[in-house]
Amino acid sequence: MSLHSNAITPPPILTSAEQPKKLTLKQSAAVGIGNFMEWFDFAIYGYFAAVIGQVFFPSNAPGISLLSSLAVFAVGFLARPFGALVLGPLGDKLGRKYVLMVTVFGMGVFTTLMGLLPGYATLGLLAPIVLILLRFLQGMMVGGEWSSAGIFLIESADDDRRARAASLITCTAGIAFLAGTATAAAINSGLSEEQVIAWGWRIPFVLSIFMTFLAVFIRRRLDDTPVYHELQAKKASNAIAPISFAKKRSSFIIAFAFSALFGVSLYYFITYANTHLVTVVHLPKISALWLCSLALLVYCFMHPFVGLLIDKVGRRKPVLFTAAGLIVSAYPIFLMWNTGNSVLIVLASILLGFFVCMSAVLNVVLLVEVFPASIRSTGAALGHNIASAVLAGPGPFIAALLIQYTGNPNVPAWYLIGVSTFCFLILFFMLPETKGKNLSDEH
Repeated sequence: MSLHSNAITPPPILTSAEQPKKLTLKQSAAVGIGNFMEWFDFAIYGYFAAVIGQVFFPSNAPGISLLSSLAVFAVGFLARPFGALVLGPLGDKLGRKYVLMVTVFGMGVFTTLMGLLPGYATLGLLAPIVLILLRFLQGMMVGGEWSSAGIFLIESADDDRRARAASLITCTAGIAFLAGTATAAAINSGLSEEQVIAWGWRIPFVLSIFMTFLAVFIRRRLDDTPVYHELQAKKASNAIAPISFAKKRSSFIIAFAFSALFGVSLYYFITYANTHLVTVVHLPKISALWLCSLALLVYCFMHPFVGLLIDKVGRRKPVLFTAAGLIVSAYPIFLMWNTGNSVLIVLASILLGFFVCMSAVLNVVLLVEVFPASIRSTGAALGHNIASAVLAGPGPFIAALLIQYTGNPNVPAWYLIGVSTFCFLILFFMLPETKGKNLSDEH
């Protein structure tokens, strides 16, 4: 037998079409449950922002505790690009599954520690410092979760069902926000204000550790995606050409734009709406939470239908329609919220929720389709999370600050209008139609 016959030959490169590519129930459940846990943990901070402000940032000045807690909320977003820098390349090198394991475990641990952290009255200045650190680490985990979960599902799905696969990510995130709202409403209804401040707000933070164990157990049994396996085979055969700087730059700019559109509208809908109804419209906390919960319930039901629509009509027209819709409707939404009328508040919130749902599903699909396979995890994580850090995360804080200094309850609408206009212009001139793109393509 010759020496040559014993040489190790590279594995054959299978195209995505030749590899098994059916999204299984196990894959969907593993990603969906973990995604729910991640976003529930991240969202409950927003629902208890006012209480956390009192516990960790006590102040007699009106609005300062709330502004401080919302600033820490934004810290979670500022951390996300750092998470993307660390976790994104790991997804390209070690696999999409690896990142999903790290993010779900880290999120559960850091959230639980936040729930156990003593307040300012016990630890003094150390308490808000540690809170900021934990929120930063929590944000890093989210920096890897959203894009990695989307990549995993869409790379595993049939080409004509990508948006429907994406809707699982966005829907479970919506259910997580709904669960967070309902949890906050139940805690505020069942406990006195003193009990909520003393220990009640900590309950969902501490209980998240149980969801963490469940999510880790399920995700550890996953195999990686067909596209990732094909990518590894190409790397072994040195069959991957370098990606040009121009391609990287254009993909990043496009991803930044549609991620900013999604992020700013999402956190107006999910986090700021409840705060606005309580602090500006002066609704009782319970009333505001239940009104937001009703709008969120409708929002959760929208996702599969939006996914089906986008699979049929493509990506470009729906994302431009969404940006234009936010530009036109933002100010009327605030006018309706500020009436204090429950029916108008719910209608305005559902309208905003529709545009958020559209932008959410499009965001997940486009994060996968605009980047070449070999840099997809890194590029998607950076594009999405830098937009979240720069424009989306500070959104609730900027909204509260604008009202604090102008006294105009409608002024936050202009921030949403400005961001949506900026995103519309970028996407109109730069975004091609990506429906049906070969996800193994390096161009």
